[in-house]
Amino acid sequence: MVIGPWVRRGFAATTALVLALIYLPLLVVGINSFNSSNTLSWPPPGFTLTWWTRAFGNQGARDALITSVQVALASTVIALVLGTLMAFALQRYSFFGKSSVNLLVILPIALPGIVTGIALNNAFRGILGLQLTLVTVVIAHSTFCIVTVFNNVQARLRRMGNNLEEASADLGAGIWTTFRLVTLPQLRPALLAGGLLAFALSFDEIIVTSFTAGSGVTTLPIWILDNLFRPNQAPVANVVAVVLIIVSVVPIWFAQRLSGDTETVR
Repeated sequence: MVIGPWVRRGFAATTALVLALIYLPLLVVGINSFNSSNTLSWPPPGFTLTWWTRAFGNQGARDALITSVQVALASTVIALVLGTLMAFALQRYSFFGKSSVNLLVILPIALPGIVTGIALNNAFRGILGLQLTLVTVVIAHSTFCIVTVFNNVQARLRRMGNNLEEASADLGAGIWTTFRLVTLPQLRPALLAGGLLAFALSFDEIIVTSFTAGSGVTTLPIWILDNLFRPNQAPVANVVAVVLIIVSVVPIWFAQRLSGDTETVR
């Protein structure tokens, strides 16, 4: 199929427009973190590092950062274990209702966050009678982080087949030896990519967190939302937002490098 020059230029212009709509607002956030005006007037009357100094000295922001890291790490560990087990079960075995189970596993990532948040809030407080704590946030984040690990591991299992594992078994290796020496090395890139994506997804989640976090639990996105419209706090919130962007982008970039293909999606 031959595409004319005007069509190619149209595609290029459309792509540039879409990318500009996505990334120009992020650029504005970055510029505003150096804005010398505490009202974030535009264009900035000057530039300063004052807000960065205040952000790193803000105890509330530091505590929120630590909480977000704790939640993201715990959710990632749970997602790695459960997502990998589910991928093995659905890729290597056939059973009644397999397609339905596969749909149920990936459904949480497709549901609107507010629906997931309301459902989990009702489950924790109304059905189970639990108090909302850091644990409930971790459980809530795990429900959608599992999908990223599941997709990566299932895609890798689909491509690698089981010939090497069968050969290992024929040579006398046990199940765990085969898994440790044959299966795990082949799965390692998918596990790392899925884990990094799960961490990034959990780290910047706010909607589900709002419904499942107790009064004493404040993650970094929630801290930004709480302080964005407070007097003299908006510039500091912009600084924290820039940090959040960096922490979210880096794992995704590494995950893309590790995956090496287009099947690593969430």
